[in-house]
Amino acid sequence: MKNFKFAGVIALLAVAAVPAFAHHAVQAVFDYNKHVEVTGAVTKVEFINPHSYISLDVTDAKGAVAHWTFELPGPGSLKKSGMSRADRGGLKPGDMITIIGYGAKDNTNFGFLNTLKFPDGRSFVIDTHDPYGN
Repeated sequence: MKNFKFAGVIALLAVAAVPAFAHHAVQAVFDYNKHVEVTGAVTKVEFINPHSYISLDVTDAKGAVAHWTFELPGPGSLKKSGMSRADRGGLKPGDMITIIGYGAKDNTNFGFLNTLKFPDGRSFVIDTHDPYGN
């Protein structure tokens, strides 16, 4: 009977751990030492769970356009940062925004958003944690 209970506990722990392994850590994809800041026109906004995304076209000094996509936490975390439903719903294609974040480890135009700045001066700090526990 003792072995049966022990096996049951192990099985329960194994099943409970599956969702944790399915979700990636931010620092697995993004380099917290690679700071990026881009200003561009919004092309797509997706406020979905478990992560949200903002895509924008960024034009450099020579006129070349680079497409960037930034990952954000889900809508619940965005609300906790102070963004209202209207702020989230107010972002639309063509809007100019500035994003400060962390670049992808693979050097693509992909990042994790830290700060979102609107043209009217509003600024939302979305990610304030230290991934390394410092």
